[in-house]
Amino acid sequence: MAKPFTIIIYTLIAFFLLLLISHSPKKPSNHHRHLKLRSSFNLPSSNHQQIPFDPIVADIERRREDKEWERRYFEQNHKEFLSSHSAPGHELQPEWEDTIDAEDYLNDDERFNITNRIVLLFPRIDLDPVDGFVSSDELTEWNMRTAEKEVLHRTVRDMEVHDKNRDGFVSFQEYEPPSWVRLSSSDNSSNGDGMGWWRKDHFNSSDEDGDGLLNRIEFNNFLHPADSKNPRLLRWLCREEIRERDTDKDGKLNFQEFFRGLFDSIRNYDEVGNNFSHSDNPMEASAKNLFAQLDSDNDGYLSEEELLPIIDRLHPSERYYAKQQADYVITQADTDKDGRLSLNEMIENPYVFYSAIFNDEDDYGQHDEFR
Repeated sequence: MAKPFTIIIYTLIAFFLLLLISHSPKKPSNHHRHLKLRSSFNLPSSNHQQIPFDPIVADIERRREDKEWERRYFEQNHKEFLSSHSAPGHELQPEWEDTIDAEDYLNDDERFNITNRIVLLFPRIDLDPVDGFVSSDELTEWNMRTAEKEVLHRTVRDMEVHDKNRDGFVSFQEYEPPSWVRLSSSDNSSNGDGMGWWRKDHFNSSDEDGDGLLNRIEFNNFLHPADSKNPRLLRWLCREEIRERDTDKDGKLNFQEFFRGLFDSIRNYDEVGNNFSHSDNPMEASAKNLFAQLDSDNDGYLSEEELLPIIDRLHPSERYYAKQQADYVITQADTDKDGRLSLNEMIENPYVFYSAIFNDEDDYGQHDEFR
């Protein structure tokens, strides 16, 4: 008896959605805006790029990025393949489905109707609670799922480069850092490998099970320590902050080292900016206030443990960017200004969700991990 009732319910839902779509404009009332896929793919070491709202767009961009990544890898590591007509060169040719003009696909209303996509995606975002509205937290979680998938995809791709013996792990001997790391650390090497003493510390801090090898999750944390929940790795980040700014080399930060080195990186956060005093130097007064809060043992210095509460502000995580993007989108599409989005608001402002991820830059980011 329950099966016919379920069919009736789903039929009514489908009818309602079709009715809603039929009464919703296929295009904005002003003009149709062509969507252009990003043509630059920034790696983690460069400026953070925005997170695709739509999984279809994310998948198209991922395939395009993989092709560009592969091309640059062979350009920098296997020039012999590119200068000949050998089989490996031919193997680099994309499959037919990857040659489809993605921009034409996105601008074809018959194949990619934005209104239909929003109607489909809305219930996948409105999950906690299911109340017919999308909150900032729900949109942040939606962005996070895409961001985590993107980051892990790039990690797996990078493991293929560094896992020389193809055993599914990366050892310290196998890992070859990008050129910017080798150049910046060449003068600080004390272990004889010309790679910089801090790299071994970084590797060991990422190796949670202590087996001397990094599995996929550990290697992902190694590449993206700010997103890790590994306490050893977060403490390593704190040590690095101290090492870079510890001018008197005593292994901790006094107020002047903190003020001149770290405070500029965090003073724009609300919890800091709202603490300005009315003294002659409000910025320094605010820095002293934060320093005092962090200096839990009141010894006048900050240790790596005492930097932990602000490490996420010194190294923003993917969640920070996901929340930032969610808040921006909501401010643009929230017509009634109630701090959340209804389905109608999303349908009426579709290009806020799609044009936010596109730009017109023509140059690809530098893939420095190949050098």
